[in-house]
Amino acid sequence: MPVVKLIADCGATKAEWCLLKEGKSKTIFTQGISPYFLSTEQITDLLQKELKPVLKNIGIDEIYYYGTGCANPNNAKSVKKAISKVFAGAKIEVTHDLMAAARALCGKQKGIACILGTGSNSCYYDGKKIVKNSPGLGYVLGDEGSGAYLGKKVIQYYLYGTFDDELRGRFDLSFTTNASEILENVYKKPLPNRYLAGFCKFLAENRGHYMIENIIEDGLNDFFFSHLCKYKEIWTLPVNFTGGVAFGFKDVLQQLCDSYEFELGKIMKNPMQGLAEYHS
Repeated sequence: MPVVKLIADCGATKAEWCLLKEGKSKTIFTQGISPYFLSTEQITDLLQKELKPVLKNIGIDEIYYYGTGCANPNNAKSVKKAISKVFAGAKIEVTHDLMAAARALCGKQKGIACILGTGSNSCYYDGKKIVKNSPGLGYVLGDEGSGAYLGKKVIQYYLYGTFDDELRGRFDLSFTTNASEILENVYKKPLPNRYLAGFCKFLAENRGHYMIENIIEDGLNDFFFSHLCKYKEIWTLPVNFTGGVAFGFKDVLQQLCDSYEFELGKIMKNPMQGLAEYHS
């Protein structure tokens, strides 16, 4: 009998599930799962209501879960416990989103794997495990090159009056907001990193203006300088990227790799296609 596998790429907002059965794949989306905010019982309930009915009576043999917060052993344990309640008897592996990026981008080869999405992260992967990881300091102190980091720059340019009249006008058309509302969202409301990352689309929509190009190039260069240059392996191995920011600004990543003399490998919008290949 062929082995039926289920792969999860799970963020706090949404989760993408890929069912691999007899050489075919099926994609399912559910709500996101953050073990920092959901208990084992709540995760179990979510899977029973949103995932199990879509799978109908398909027996799952193996589950590979890559999720936000799962670098924390207690969180990983909670998620594994919830999955085992819903899929009794399945072999279950729970690990984190950086391992998802490494396996999706590098497969079983050595390489540098990077995430540039709402947040940012990177590692040196030896084809089996993550050997080195440049420390992530989160969106307040770090996350260079991420959507939150670039979005913060957009807000700074707007609130400091750095944008010229043309860009200021475009900003006001794109976002009906003001200084007090922005500050309220950043300092008092939940998930400010996601709020900040929402302003990154302004950069994508206004490419070609020198101020916009400066923000993108400087923000991504900060990631190269603060993180990628710390890996001695970067001079002999390709550097690979996944995430919406990486995919949206791949031309800038190519320019930066050329100037640093790094070899640019793969750029994927999200890791699922690579994970399906890795596990099939």
